[in-house]
Amino acid sequence: MSESREERLRKALQELISRSAEVDAAAVVSMDGLVMASVLPNTMEEDRLGAMSAALLSLGERTSEELGRGELSQVFVEGKDGYVFLMAAGPDAVLTALVRKGSKLGLVLYDVKGAAKKIAEIIASEFKIEYE
Repeated sequence: MSESREERLRKALQELISRSAEVDAAAVVSMDGLVMASVLPNTMEEDRLGAMSAALLSLGERTSEELGRGELSQVFVEGKDGYVFLMAAGPDAVLTALVRKGSKLGLVLYDVKGAAKKIAEIIASEFKIEYE
């Protein structure tokens, strides 16, 4: 029996978290804020994270376009206790990663980019299979 799309996405998120110890949690969110898959602590609401991710992404896209910076590639939020990365994972999804304060951001960004690419491939391959 083959893995479901959600299982494959969740596995990609788990690989990101195991590869990059600084990433505490991650989710794949549709452009309209619906969570496709996540690896989150029990204290975090999946729906709330999805809605906030979509709102941040939408605002970032509009800001980038309106101010002549071109197509948005990522959103980076720094808080007192850590960071939030939002990165496009293909045209239909965004990868949200919650990162610890004091992390080597260059290494984390490298890992997040790799995970976003893998997630985009999973989503694209699923669409190809469904439409063949």
